[in-house]
Amino acid sequence: MARTLDVRGLRCPIPLLRARAELPTLAPGEPLLVLATDPEAPIDLAALAADHGLRCTTTRTPDGWRIELTSPDA
Repeated sequence: MARTLDVRGLRCPIPLLRARAELPTLAPGEPLLVLATDPEAPIDLAALAADHGLRCTTTRTPDGWRIELTSPDA
C-alpha cells in the first residue's frame, strides 16, 4: 500500500521538501504517492526520484497531479 502525501495547495519548494523528508520513513518497497497542485511539483519530484534511483510516474488529474515514487524493483 502506498503512503500518501497530500501537498495540494502548497507551492514549491514545499512539496519537494516534504517528499524528501518522507522518503527515509518508508518501508523497503513502499511507494510514496504525492498529490500536488503546483505546476513545478512534477518536475521537482522527477528530479528527486532520479537522485534517489526511484521510478516516478506522473498523472495529470482534474485538480492537479498524482505523482508516485517507487523503487525500480517494486
